[in-house]
Amino acid sequence: MLARVQVGARLNFLHIGRSLLGLMLGAVSLSGCKMQPTEAQLNGWREETIARNTAALKTRASQTKERPWSLVIQGQTSTGKPVILTWEQIRSLATTHVLTKEPHNTKDLSEVLDFRGMAISQLLDTVGVAPNVTEVTFVAFDSYRSTVQLADLKRYPIILAIERNKQPLPRTEGGPIYLVFPHTQYPKLQTPYGNSFWLFYTTHMIVGTEAVQVQVGDRKFDQATLDRLPQTTMTETVGYKIGWPNSKVKLQGVRVRDVLAAAGISLSGNNRLVIQGKAAIYQDQARAVYLTAKDVETCDILLATRWGENLQPIPARLGGPVTLAFPSACQKQTTAQYWVTFVEKLQVITP
Repeated sequence: MLARVQVGARLNFLHIGRSLLGLMLGAVSLSGCKMQPTEAQLNGWREETIARNTAALKTRASQTKERPWSLVIQGQTSTGKPVILTWEQIRSLATTHVLTKEPHNTKDLSEVLDFRGMAISQLLDTVGVAPNVTEVTFVAFDSYRSTVQLADLKRYPIILAIERNKQPLPRTEGGPIYLVFPHTQYPKLQTPYGNSFWLFYTTHMIVGTEAVQVQVGDRKFDQATLDRLPQTTMTETVGYKIGWPNSKVKLQGVRVRDVLAAAGISLSGNNRLVIQGKAAIYQDQARAVYLTAKDVETCDILLATRWGENLQPIPARLGGPVTLAFPSACQKQTTAQYWVTFVEKLQVITP
């Protein structure tokens, strides 16, 4: 058990490092801000990630068997409907081999490894891509994400690997699905897609950006429905970490309490509101995000759908189209785990 926790912590160190890299790159490219996180921030994020990962590993270890793995392909595909590949289908589609060095190889960084997996170009040909799509975002079990240009996915043998040197990728080492780039065969890919883009335990592949669709109780809210509710704008330093500017950002959306009221839901007493994002981490009881009635009533928590000075839609590469956001007056504002990306469902539960 100790070994599993240590390995899991190592993987999350890698993910948190990649998150920080994405954050700093986003700060430069999106806002021109060149501020970098302080050492105290880095240490805080590491400790937070280790604690959450350890709790989840303990929960999964207590289960008699791990749940079956699948891959969900959704977004701006030809049909617009999600495609769910079972593990059996994934195994049958994993016919492409990539021989490459791996930046996260803890034994020998110079070793060329044989990865077997699904060619993403073939998956895209199968599901189809809507016009004007330029990028595809991959989401991991732990909510980390990696975005790749569509043109590069079609041009190069970038794969979702399930084997390394003819051995299945274990979950304690980022498996069973791992986003792999052919760096050795195409060294120029290392510039746009460095270490931070290799994605452990991939669960979702999002073509372009999905349309807004949030389920609240028995009701579903699309962008037009949310736009008819009172709109609130805030300017805050966000807690999403990946890709966003490190300076304050303008966000616009609908307050959670207004969405609940529109859905005819009253939150009171010991009831709690579960915020479910796309990543499987948000389905884990040990790491799910809960809001109390007091949180919702006293804090202008947003379901944000637009960002930036021009209030543009939030793309998948930033965790959109819907994210959870907090004003600085909220107590939970400084806790990064509450800044949920890819928000899909709000559900009231009674302890």
